[in-house]
Amino acid sequence: MNKKSKGRLTIDWELTGRQFGSLNFPWSRNESAWGSLQIPVIVIQNGEGPFVLLTGGNHGDEYEGPLALSNLARAIDVQRVTGTICIVPALNYPALKAGTRLSPIDGLNMNRAFRGRAEGTITEQIAHFVEAELISRADAVLDIHAGGRTMFFQPFAVSHQLPDKAQTLRAREALIAFGAPIGLILEELDNEGMLDTAVEEKGKLFISTELGGGGSTTAATVKLAQDGAHNFLVHTGVYDTAPKPAASPVVIMQNEADGYVSAQNSGFIEFTRELGEAVEAGQVIARIHDFEQLDKEPLAVTAPVTGTLLGRHFGGYIAKGDFLAMFASPEACHATPCTQKFQ
Repeated sequence: MNKKSKGRLTIDWELTGRQFGSLNFPWSRNESAWGSLQIPVIVIQNGEGPFVLLTGGNHGDEYEGPLALSNLARAIDVQRVTGTICIVPALNYPALKAGTRLSPIDGLNMNRAFRGRAEGTITEQIAHFVEAELISRADAVLDIHAGGRTMFFQPFAVSHQLPDKAQTLRAREALIAFGAPIGLILEELDNEGMLDTAVEEKGKLFISTELGGGGSTTAATVKLAQDGAHNFLVHTGVYDTAPKPAASPVVIMQNEADGYVSAQNSGFIEFTRELGEAVEAGQVIARIHDFEQLDKEPLAVTAPVTGTLLGRHFGGYIAKGDFLAMFASPEACHATPCTQKFQ
């Protein structure tokens, strides 16, 4: 983080109120020799207090975050803010406009680009600026994700089991405050270069989400994202207003690496279990059909663990190696109290 970022933020940190600006990067290309990439940013400031960063569109085929955070940015009552709220609804704006998970400019995954490369590709430059200029200021970060075009999830908010027990507890409390039906203590398969890791390694509060998927939204998932972001602001103390009520009590769950399932064959997938359904280890959750060999029975896919089916492949065809399913198991909340305010 010692190199200067190439980005420029058109926000005045000295101003009080609501500012709509952009994060700008030089972007010379065939269509625009002296062009720039401009990523929308909203900053709401009033008095001294926490700095809270809200991001969406980390992957461009996940729309709940961009829509919900845009709505929330306009709805926030500035007079009830004590501190700073920084909102980047479309972190990977080129990917969002293209409707792709990865950037159409350099083909990179934004959520693996947080590696401190100020002079890298455009995605790496964005990640560097966010880490150097926004995460460095932040006390707490919420990054809203969904399943995108290839996955579908039972909606849940996410935190991680961290080496620091106090940091883990703070994240668990924020998880509950968000108000999703499920709060998942997630074990990532690969956390190198993630925004999550960039925040957590600095000892700061971080939570995320997985809301629906299929490359589209529902009224329920956008509302959950917006209400949850509102509640996160209230929980951190930057926004003095009533939290949005949760539709049901939050169930805390935890997953492990052996709760992920990848496809061992290619073919057309038939799920035999629904999202949110409890499954015993060894029970069939899906069948993969090979239409070139219709005389053979479809390949049965079984649950590797006992738990709840929280995520699944989205689409009719699945290729060998693709994500197929994810399971998690209930876990009692050990926070005391679970709704303690962020300090």
